[in-house]
Amino acid sequence: MPIHQARALLLSALLALPFTAYAETSVTPTAKRADDGKPLIIAHRGASGYLPEHTLAAYAVAVLQGADYVEPDLVMSKDGQLFARHDNELGLTTDVARHPEFADRKRKARIDGVELDGWFSEDFTAAELKRLRAIERIPDVRPGNTRLDGQFEIPTLQEIIDLVKALQVSQGREIGLYIETKHPAHFQKLGLAMEKPLVEALARNGYRDAKAPVFIQSFEVSNLRALRQLSPLRLLQLYGKGQPQDQVELGNPLTYEQMATPAGLKAVAAYANGVGPDKGYVIPRKADGSLGEPTRFVADAHAAGLLVHPYTFRAENQFLPTDLQRGSDPAARGDIDAELRAFLATGIDGLFIDQPDIAVRLRAARQR
Repeated sequence: MPIHQARALLLSALLALPFTAYAETSVTPTAKRADDGKPLIIAHRGASGYLPEHTLAAYAVAVLQGADYVEPDLVMSKDGQLFARHDNELGLTTDVARHPEFADRKRKARIDGVELDGWFSEDFTAAELKRLRAIERIPDVRPGNTRLDGQFEIPTLQEIIDLVKALQVSQGREIGLYIETKHPAHFQKLGLAMEKPLVEALARNGYRDAKAPVFIQSFEVSNLRALRQLSPLRLLQLYGKGQPQDQVELGNPLTYEQMATPAGLKAVAAYANGVGPDKGYVIPRKADGSLGEPTRFVADAHAAGLLVHPYTFRAENQFLPTDLQRGSDPAARGDIDAELRAFLATGIDGLFIDQPDIAVRLRAARQR
């Protein structure tokens, strides 16, 4: 979608908000529910293919493009407030480096086994985080998004909920929240455990049971098990490479590969409602980088009673299998339609995508 179309959608969304902010925020029983979509379309960090990720603007455009759920990743501030950032290191996605008053906050830290040098959310109060502005995380791939650098604040979870509830009224449909807890074991060690504040914030806003349009996802296991003790909200186990970080720290040899076996999936089903695998678990790539053949992952997960929501679909060549790339520019759009069709054919129940409008269009075409 060209940048001027994204801006038009954004303007429409933001103009609507003052008129809906004080409206009744419940959705009528006959309205379209967030879970009616088959498969669910989850806006990965908002419409992050078109605007800087994890901004109210990105979430609003995603909703206007037809996404069923928006996905905020959450980190903690020094004073225990939940903010939307993909990582607790702020240098890649905010203008913190341009704030001389925060120059002395830059430091080295080991996060999930990786040594980083930057600014970290846990060193900033909520008020200080509100002084920062979002920037595009991958400017070389999405240079158009950089035109909006510095325009948007870092949103709190409450601000995202307020936006979603306002847009539910103007759109006449339910919109879901698909929340990821980032680095929960790290924050736990700092005395900033995320689980209870998150569950309490959702409950205050009416999200209290398994019927609520909410999923909470994590790459860690202990985090999800703790959440299951606190709430009946739906949970999703993410799958990456190697081991979950909390299992590393516990000295448990459990790996994601083991968790992807039929027995491992059954064990996950004891505390989670679904799984969010890296796409390669569903359809791996061949040695030459082209798209391979589907595995049994979806069938095995379904046999264990789990939903399957793979991540992350992105339209640019850089992120596509070699046989679906078009031209030599890594930032140009390739044949994402073909990739999506291949994954939809496996029977997945949902998907995470940076350009929600593409998945909405393909889903509609399949249902005709």
